[in-house]
Amino acid sequence: MAFIDNSKRDSFGSKIGVIAAAAGSAIGLGNIWRFPYVAGENGGAAFLLVYIGFIVMIGVPVMLSEFVIGRRSQRNPVGAFRKLAPNTGWPIIGFIGIAAAFFILSFYTTVSGWTLEYLYLSITDSFVGKDGPALNQEFEHFRANGLSPLIWQAIFMFLTAFIVYKGIKNGIEKYTKILMPLLLIIIIVLCIRALTLPGAAEGLHFLFKPDFSKINGTVVLEALGQSFFSLSIGMGTLITYGSYIGKKEDLGSTALSVSIADTLIAVLAGVAIFPAVFAFNITPEAGPGLVFITLPLIFDQMAGGYFFAIIFFILLAIAALTSTISVLEVAVAYLAEELNLGRKKATILASVSIWLLGIACTLSQGPWSILSIGNKNLFDLLELISANVMLPLGGLFIVLFVGWYMKRNDVFDEISNGNVLKARLKWIYLFIIRFIAPIAIAIVFLNGLGLLNF
Repeated sequence: MAFIDNSKRDSFGSKIGVIAAAAGSAIGLGNIWRFPYVAGENGGAAFLLVYIGFIVMIGVPVMLSEFVIGRRSQRNPVGAFRKLAPNTGWPIIGFIGIAAAFFILSFYTTVSGWTLEYLYLSITDSFVGKDGPALNQEFEHFRANGLSPLIWQAIFMFLTAFIVYKGIKNGIEKYTKILMPLLLIIIIVLCIRALTLPGAAEGLHFLFKPDFSKINGTVVLEALGQSFFSLSIGMGTLITYGSYIGKKEDLGSTALSVSIADTLIAVLAGVAIFPAVFAFNITPEAGPGLVFITLPLIFDQMAGGYFFAIIFFILLAIAALTSTISVLEVAVAYLAEELNLGRKKATILASVSIWLLGIACTLSQGPWSILSIGNKNLFDLLELISANVMLPLGGLFIVLFVGWYMKRNDVFDEISNGNVLKARLKWIYLFIIRFIAPIAIAIVFLNGLGLLNF
């Protein structure tokens, strides 16, 4: 492997830049699209309480572990394990993260392209006069149409590549410091509008007043899985971003800040959506179609719905973009450092490769849907492999690596910034990543494979 000159390595220039970028990575379609419907299907407030508990107990420690590996090594996921565990099999975990990034971005840009289509439909006021079945038929027709989804997917991939191409400080940090406040402003505007709707109180009641009789094994597992995947854990994104964090930054407070921001946006998405769902007598268990079918129906009936539909799909597009740039950065950092490519060449190579795989994913929703493995098209297959196998495996081995392989003093040195910070909870953190987190992640993994069922 070629020698890597870390003195030329780009990095974040400010603490707010670190938090904006890492929060942007965590905050994506999963918060605004998936969280509301999963919460709706699992009892609302009861699910929310369990979810927040897992974020604190599992999410923050696992995120901190990725930051520790990244900053200690100053490398991409593969290079990090090679440096910290030379001549061992640990770099395989880094390769799993790189492969997961390729797979995830290939189908994530497909879904991200849908947000642009629906932004266009909102601007052209195309939801007027259409009922639920008509909107559902329109959505299915769009997905089955090969050309339109391909165009939107290509545009989204270009936007992602453009930001990553500009570098860490002048690209990712610069744009996430603009996009994240904008995202927060938009979701607050939507929340204010939702709270003025008749029936809003019922939606808030559903989201914030827990019915503990709703809590069962399924709810617990869904909350654990959502908390794990929502924070972008296990694919190497946070290792990569951690490698760009300066030695003076407090990794513990950064992980906590990112987790709070991630949870806040998910909750605000619920505040923006559930009052509207109840105001128009729509079941909160609307499922994945909540965003692309149910909400357009609501916007069409809502006073000022034209305006709010536009800003909602702008919100979705921004949330998707802050995530896609973080995932692409994983692949770019690997190609630049391990293959000794320049950053710009690495960005072009990674982007074109993922775009080509993304074309196949997009077409598998329509013209190529007959090409399947185990009754799953390419889109569904890559989603299944990455979400149910690669991410849990990556997260599991990351906490095992930090908890059991790395020297305890090295771990404490990173989270205390060389004993400058007191890091009072370091022993609790170590206990969690050694014993609690591996068990929790293993349960998610086995459940995702269908080997464990509550």
